[in-house]
Amino acid sequence: MMKLEDYFNFLAPLDIRLKGTRIGIETILYDFIYKSKTPEEIFQTYPSLTLEQVYATILYYLHYQESVNQYITDWLEWGRKMRDEQRKNPSPAVQRLMKIKAEQVAESNLIQKSEVKFLL
Repeated sequence: MMKLEDYFNFLAPLDIRLKGTRIGIETILYDFIYKSKTPEEIFQTYPSLTLEQVYATILYYLHYQESVNQYITDWLEWGRKMRDEQRKNPSPAVQRLMKIKAEQVAESNLIQKSEVKFLL
């Protein structure tokens, strides 16, 4: 008989994944808690999961609700911090894309100004 914990790999404090997948419990629980998706809808979204794994994740959440809520809160906060850090210190590739976008906007503004002068 399987225990509930047998469905998961506890890799780190903020990294609990379903065994045999790279999917973290936060992914399933975010859909369940914040998007109000049914287990069947979640199952259809992630073809690498079984319906049993989706239900096991929700049962794990219901059984350990207080600690899993903290896990999700910490995970969301970590994600926010990482996005803030990426905005403050973009990678060289992102910097190049931002430069290209700025050049496109500047070129578009010049074209618009030229069209206005032409019409006047």
